[in-house]
Formats: sequence, structure tokens, C-alpha cells
Amino acid sequence: MPKPLQYKAGSLVYFQGDPADKVFILQTGKVNLTYQDIETGEDVHDLIQQGEFFGVKSALGRYPREENAMAMQDAVIMAFTVPEFEALAMANTRIIMKLLKVLSNQLRKIHKQVSSLMAKEEQNPEAGLYSVGDYYLKTKNFAQARYIFSRYLTFYPSGRNAVQAANYLQESELAVAKSPAPPPPSTQAAPVAEAQPRQDASQSAKAYYDAVSMISQQKYQQAYLGFKKIVDANEDVEYAAKSTFEIGRCLFLLNKFEDCIKYYTMMITKYPKHPELSEALFHMGQSYEKSNRKDMAQTFYNKILSMPGDADGGTHAKAKRALKLLEA
Repeated sequence: MPKPLQYKAGSLVYFQGDPADKVFILQTGKVNLTYQDIETGEDVHDLIQQGEFFGVKSALGRYPREENAMAMQDAVIMAFTVPEFEALAMANTRIIMKLLKVLSNQLRKIHKQVSSLMAKEEQNPEAGLYSVGDYYLKTKNFAQARYIFSRYLTFYPSGRNAVQAANYLQESELAVAKSPAPPPPSTQAAPVAEAQPRQDASQSAKAYYDAVSMISQQKYQQAYLGFKKIVDANEDVEYAAKSTFEIGRCLFLLNKFEDCIKYYTMMITKYPKHPELSEALFHMGQSYEKSNRKDMAQTFYNKILSMPGDADGGTHAKAKRALKLLEA
């Protein structure tokens, strides 16, 4: 039988890349689907209204989820297994017609995007190469932007965009030179003596290590404010990204479990490939567990175990232990 599931505002129903074994119908509240436009690479948001179903295409096609689904308000969602949904659809022709309409609109949108991409491929390769470099620069992938603009100037030294490409190349090189080499990853509070940046580190790096030192001294509120200042300034992309994760960890250490869940939900939606993704999921699982929502905690621990990585160590091992304790 289909089960009604309750989600608080800001909770993730499923992640992009998750196995798709269920179809969902929204009973109350609102759900937002977020995925990348295949033409522009930008995020696209589809708002699901009450009475609408979602997750159908991937479930019936038996391939991983293509989007993130997040509850925008407190929501009640019916979850159907694929056989249950097929039985419901066969007994109700209105559902079949509604499904065909949804799939038809999605296919039409995909066809339009693919046609646009194919038309772009026929453009001048000089313009295409410049556009790729421009995209990388705007998304702050400076190393890639530097490579593309250097290639552009090699092949088109007198090209239409050569002057701007040279300026962008210089801008990319400066950004890459500013970025310090990342320190070894660690999810534990670093000892004060070890929390020292290199002499040539940026101001953001120094501020980051100062905040890490605050965590090691159990001054979590001060650490939170330090990391938040780095993120708000966004002067160093690398340390802003590191601080983004640490803000959520500070919220967890401050026992602000609901705030931790909401913050990491936002982070994962914005940065689905964040290097600390598995650790963020673990803290979310811990936050749900400490909020006596063991079913949600299990969901997040299982999500970690389904991700590629070291099955015998790190976050995988912590998730395994947490699951065993929940089941004990």
C-alpha cells in the first residue's frame, strides 16, 4: 500500500543520482525540483503543486534521479512503488492522460534544447571556444578558463575576441595564482598547534584557520561567525567553499539541529558536488537522529553508503556504525 510521508520545509525528498524506485504524489505543501539546463548549465526550478506527481519518468524508466526534490513548505507526500503506481494508473484513465501531458511537455522542452545545441555546434568554432572560456570564467573555474583562453589565443591570435581573451587570460592566471594549495581534508577539529596557514596564504585562508582554532577550543559560536564572514566576503573561492561546509558543522556542534539540516540542504542544492558532501549528509543524519527522527536519519546514512568511496573507512564507516546503533 502507498505510504504518506511527512517532510518539513527545507527537507530533501531525494537527490540527483539516487536510485528511482518510487513515484510521488504531493498531497499538501509544495515541492521544488531543481536540475541543470542541458543548454546553459544553469539551474532550472519546477514547482510541484498539490495533486501533482513527480519522479515518474526516472522511476518508470528505471534510471537514477535527474533532479533534486526539496519540500518548500511542510508537505505530505504519497509514495508509490512502481507496481502500485502502474496499478493506480491502469484503474484511472485521468492519471494516464495527465502523465502523457507531463511527459509530452518534458520531451518538447528537451527537443528544443537539443535543437538549439545542435545549431550552436554549427557556429564558428572561434566563437564556440571563446564562449566556453567565458562560461568557465563566470563560474569561477579559473584553471579551466586559463587553459581555454590560452588555446583561443594560440589558434586565433588575431581573432575577433583576441583582446578580451587576453584580458580574461590574465584575470584567470591571477585568480589561479591567488588560490593556495588546499590543506589535507579533515572532518575532526584540528588541534590549535596544527591550525596554522602557510606564510603565503590569502587573508581568507588565515581567517579560515583562525576559525578552525576556535572549533578546537570549543568556541563554536565564534567559529561560526568567522566562517560566515569568509563566505559573505567570497574573496577566495576555495576557502569560501570550505567555510560553507564548516558553518553547518558549527550549527551541529551548537545543537541547532534544525538549522543544521536546513543549512546543509541549501548547500547540497547549490553545490551538489561539494567535496564534503558525504560529511554534510552524515551531520544531517546525526541531526535527524538527535531530533528523534530515526527514519530520516536512516535515509541519510543509507544514502552515504550508496555513494562511491572508501567502504572501510571515513564517512562510510561512521554511517555503518550509526545504522547499527539505530537498529540495536
